Amino acid sequence: MIWTTVSRATLAGFLATSALAGPGHAGEITVWCWDPNFNGAIMQQAGEIFAAAHPGTTLKVVDFAKADVEQKLQTALASGSANALPDIVLIEDYSAQKYLQSFPGAFADLSAKVDFSGFAPYKVGLATVDGAVHAMPFDSGVAGLFYRRDYLEQAGFSPADLEGITWDRYIEIAKAVTEKTGHSMIAIDPGDPQLIRIMMQSAGRWYFDADGNLDIAGNEALKASLETMATLAESGAVKTLSGWTEWTGAIGSGDVATVISGVWITGTIKSQADQSGKWGVAPIPALQVEGATHASNLGGSSWYVLEASEEKEEAIDFLNAVFAKDVDFYQTILTERGAVGSLLAARGGEAYQQEDAFFGGQKVWQTFSDWLAQVPAVTYGAFTNEVDSVVVAHMPDIVAGAPVDEVLATIEAEAQGLIH
Repeated sequence: MIWTTVSRATLAGFLATSALAGPGHAGEITVWCWDPNFNGAIMQQAGEIFAAAHPGTTLKVVDFAKADVEQKLQTALASGSANALPDIVLIEDYSAQKYLQSFPGAFADLSAKVDFSGFAPYKVGLATVDGAVHAMPFDSGVAGLFYRRDYLEQAGFSPADLEGITWDRYIEIAKAVTEKTGHSMIAIDPGDPQLIRIMMQSAGRWYFDADGNLDIAGNEALKASLETMATLAESGAVKTLSGWTEWTGAIGSGDVATVISGVWITGTIKSQADQSGKWGVAPIPALQVEGATHASNLGGSSWYVLEASEEKEEAIDFLNAVFAKDVDFYQTILTERGAVGSLLAARGGEAYQQEDAFFGGQKVWQTFSDWLAQVPAVTYGAFTNEVDSVVVAHMPDIVAGAPVDEVLATIEAEAQGLIH
């Protein structure tokens, strides 16, 4: 995908003429998103709730593949074709700043209508530019350590042995579990940076600092993350594979003893009914660096209203009424879709208090929602995916024993060339 930064003057002219060409008729809000069984279905539910109190409003949810949503939005914004845009669009959090910075003024400022103090702080920060918040926070990717109780017990460990541990201790346990059970501790795709992302954010750092400048060479959290990945690779406790299908397959088949990922993987784990009662959830391990915590995030997305929308005010009112205030709505989407939202008040609802027999009676949703409030806020910047590609490309150097500081310097130099 090629990104083009649109000047404020150009965009201002586009916005001034776009009111004549907005999509849909009065009272119809058009939404673009991906995944009809999750994002699309949840948005439809939200639309039904709002329409019950506002009979003149209808919601049109248009589902595309995620890559197509991004390409269509990029193309429309770059060309200034307002009639090709929806009223609301779903954007992955990792990409938010790229859109906000490349197309200043394209997305409505929701700050005046929405009380963002009620949301997880890290989610609000991801959609903020110059103090203005441009999105309605949606689903969380709060991370956890999922583990097989039976495998741990077979290796002589209890659930308590995974509580509040460091990555070094995790690797010690991993070696013992693999040796005694024959099962790998964890499955890792060397081409997927998700574990690096989880580790780095858990210590409150990212590839970029708070001002969006590259933060690689002196980034102790990133350094520790890469060193940990190298130690894991050398431990003999990792199942190496390629791609989403192989990764989820290793979980379902019982090949691995633990999974460290976002809360959204819960549905995949629970899809294996014969494994009910065999799983548990613990906080992720912590790095041994300044600012280290046991809370992090992987993935997640938010809803953005287009400034050019004819239905802008109604779209904002809709999002505010349901996603920012309706606690019962969050109980429903948790129960029916496994969606852990970002509204902190939802944590007090009944659905979050339920024990889950699949996870040995743990109150899994309550646990994840408690961790949600602890996730360190970071700045993803406009080029997370680009830097990811450089980091992944040099991970084999670190595994092979190259000095980490030298590799980090190389990564920073290459990243600078890639994004400038």
